[in-house]
Amino acid sequence: MKRIDLSSPHAGTEERALLLEAFDANWVGPLGPYVDRFEKETAEYIGATSALATSSGTAALHLAMIVAGIGPGDRVVCASLTFAASANPIVYAGADPVFIDSDRASWNIDPDLLEEEFETSARNGRLPEAVITVDLYGQTADYGRIQPLCEKYGVMLIEDAAEAMGSSYGEKRAGSFGVMSILSFNGNKIITTGGGGMLLSDDPSKIARARFLATQARDPAPHYQHSVIGYNYRMSSLCAAFGIGQLHLVPQRVETRRRIFDRYVERLGGLDGLTFMPEAPYGRSNRWLTCIQVDPEELGATREDIRLALDKDGIETRPLWKPMHLQPVFANAEMRGGAVAAELFDRGLCLPSGSNLSESDQDRVIDAVLRCVGNPVA
Repeated sequence: MKRIDLSSPHAGTEERALLLEAFDANWVGPLGPYVDRFEKETAEYIGATSALATSSGTAALHLAMIVAGIGPGDRVVCASLTFAASANPIVYAGADPVFIDSDRASWNIDPDLLEEEFETSARNGRLPEAVITVDLYGQTADYGRIQPLCEKYGVMLIEDAAEAMGSSYGEKRAGSFGVMSILSFNGNKIITTGGGGMLLSDDPSKIARARFLATQARDPAPHYQHSVIGYNYRMSSLCAAFGIGQLHLVPQRVETRRRIFDRYVERLGGLDGLTFMPEAPYGRSNRWLTCIQVDPEELGATREDIRLALDKDGIETRPLWKPMHLQPVFANAEMRGGAVAAELFDRGLCLPSGSNLSESDQDRVIDAVLRCVGNPVA
């Protein structure tokens, strides 16, 4: 049987048409009407003033660090339970990451521990320069609590909404919080450009500075002159054209993934020892990936038992992100808390959740889980 992927790219005829249109018009470089249009339409969808299309979400976050003035000796707070791309740009900028544990209600950065970190840092006279929140697996962080804390202590808020396109906190969309925010259009995300990202802000001067830096920081001169170090971080026109074709599909893709999540809950939610990622009452998740928690004593199988069993059946699953404070590369980084993120990782598994997952393929996943935990399909 065919292999079932965790979250494969989902493209259609409109994206293909726009891609060929850009190709035929010879707009294949990192400038031009397709990039401009994708930036404008994404900013409008998110509710931001301006945007910069980049080669990746990581590139967008790195630019945010530079534009924010982050540098050697600075401290930047980041959620521990996330992908390394949330934390690596802190180090690219020469700063030191400070990791914060998750809360159980959302799995995102714990506002109580964040407040503790701010209070302690203020007493020590060394407040962090910025906080990077992560909208984990499509669920936004608790901005109703986090934003006031950042304002109180004068710490810049940067939102990593790489996994949260189409999600919301209250009436506001993910990607519209903080001084700057970033999106990802990697192949496994809600929509894709084949690779790429976006930096957004309500401050046009910040996007203008990022645009300059992302285009090798070329000075306005007829020759190639550079007064500061720049980067090759722009998105190609071909990727942007593809993204334009995907952008209007966000609501549809979110509803599909939410239906997939609900179906998993319907079929597997009655198992003792198997629970699902909660949806915080303050927002609406895009359910980018359906994430479960496994209590091996109650379920009779571990997270790893299920992963290996499904892999043998040609089904891709993945453990939750391994927390940054448990990563060898960040072994010496500051950490506040850690037990919740460690437990979520130890017991957590992501099930196939792509918007092109058929019901029959989802049934294969469900049946494989039931067989693994000793509940064979009737």
